[in-house]
Amino acid sequence: MSTLLVVIFIVAYAAIALEHPIKVNKSSSALLGAGLLWTVYSMLTPDQHLVAEQLGESVSATAQIVFFLIGAMTIVEVVDAHNGFEIITARIRTNQLSTLMWLVGFVTFFLSAVLDNLTTTIVMISLMKKLLDRQDDRLFFAGMIVIAANAGGAWTPIGDVTTTMLWIGGQITTLSIIKSLFLPSLVNLILPLFAVSTLLRGRAVVAPVRAEENGLLQTTLFERNLMFCTGIGILVCVPVFKTVTHLPPFMGILFGLGVLWLVGDLAHRKKEESDKQHLTLAHALMKIDMSSIVFFIGILLAVATLEHTHLLSALAAWLDHSFGRQDVIVTLIGLASSIVDNVPLVAASMGMYSLAQYPTDSFLWEFLAYCAGTGGSILVIGSAAGVAAMGLEKIEFFWYVRKFSLLALLGYFGGIGVYLAQRGVSP
Repeated sequence: MSTLLVVIFIVAYAAIALEHPIKVNKSSSALLGAGLLWTVYSMLTPDQHLVAEQLGESVSATAQIVFFLIGAMTIVEVVDAHNGFEIITARIRTNQLSTLMWLVGFVTFFLSAVLDNLTTTIVMISLMKKLLDRQDDRLFFAGMIVIAANAGGAWTPIGDVTTTMLWIGGQITTLSIIKSLFLPSLVNLILPLFAVSTLLRGRAVVAPVRAEENGLLQTTLFERNLMFCTGIGILVCVPVFKTVTHLPPFMGILFGLGVLWLVGDLAHRKKEESDKQHLTLAHALMKIDMSSIVFFIGILLAVATLEHTHLLSALAAWLDHSFGRQDVIVTLIGLASSIVDNVPLVAASMGMYSLAQYPTDSFLWEFLAYCAGTGGSILVIGSAAGVAAMGLEKIEFFWYVRKFSLLALLGYFGGIGVYLAQRGVSP
């Protein structure tokens, strides 16, 4: 059974990667792969009750991420409908793409540490649509945003789901992870950022036509500020909500969505229905990219079968037996996270190594947080940020491979070198 599951996953993954040559939507390939994997697993497993329980667990975990994604995308759409991002775009004065790339890279890096890499990617790519008219330019910025968001998410407990898992599990503490991973993560950003900005040197920013020129009703300054501050404030408060209530992040984003909906209805209550319809949260829900969300559901459920059949745990055990050295093993886990979602890989690693053997803030856990968090940037499908960018800007898998995979690898190994040097570990 294991061989068949691996073959199905590889074929589905290849179909996703070859979406444009074979002209089959990646969402279709992801759903077909997930359906086949779970069908084979169910039919070849004697304990049907166990499979049903595991599927329920996987759907629950997937739904939490999907609800969060829907909430974050809707909030961004509402802010965008009110021209709220003009508060930021109006303050960006540069006319050079290379300078803009540096600004966007560092804003994404630090914003991701406060929010999380997925939300930050959605916000920043939406912002780029307000700043850049040419899709070729936006694609380069989207690729760099993925790298910057993953690098920024790795050095705080709330910046990436894997660091959050390790934080909640007691493997890392807040101050230690920030102190240990800030410089490696910064190097992971700067090396690709320098290369990309060099490629864009001399090219001018081409701004898109403003919304009011397209016939859309102009919002007032108060409405723009209100919806921007409320929307971004909700996104920033989600980690705080999680810390205070101990509820999962999706509950915070849904609660915030209700708050934003209420604020919007109150702000526009005196307007005619035809005047406010395009500003409502209900309209924003119709504009979000459901194809990307469906793709996300498919790929997460597909990977879940590899977790439940212990294939990922077996891979981790094989690495431990074959290589022995922790730095080599964790580096390979990070590389694997560019292909397979980093969440089950980290979960498998947490199950393999105990806190009694490797205490809180030990080399293993901190290095795992860095590698699993940033390794997903190597391929666009390797992280939640990459999957979101893939859907929002229609990034082709092989375009990203050609333009950004080597740069992401450069940053990945550059950060590894810095972390090992900090720890005094010889290569």
